[in-house]
Amino acid sequence: MVGDQEAISAVLNRLRRAQGQLAGVISMIEQGRDCKDVVTQLAAVSRALDRAGFKIVATGLRECVTTEHPDGSETLDVAQLEKLFLALA
Repeated sequence: MVGDQEAISAVLNRLRRAQGQLAGVISMIEQGRDCKDVVTQLAAVSRALDRAGFKIVATGLRECVTTEHPDGSETLDVAQLEKLFLALA
């Protein structure tokens, strides 16, 4: 992911937060914590990863799904865009 350092920093923070939450879920399972609590935390991890993915797509949209032609023009690859969004669904 190349580009806006602020956006990259935000994505990395989200991923680090999700990593910490996932470590917490693993610990909760090892401790035999209540299923409801584990599932609640697992859902939070999932949301954090989804948000990181959406942020990557939103900020990197141009570089991810455009094709630059020799004449300097660019075209948007709609099929690739759809594939990226569906991968996050």
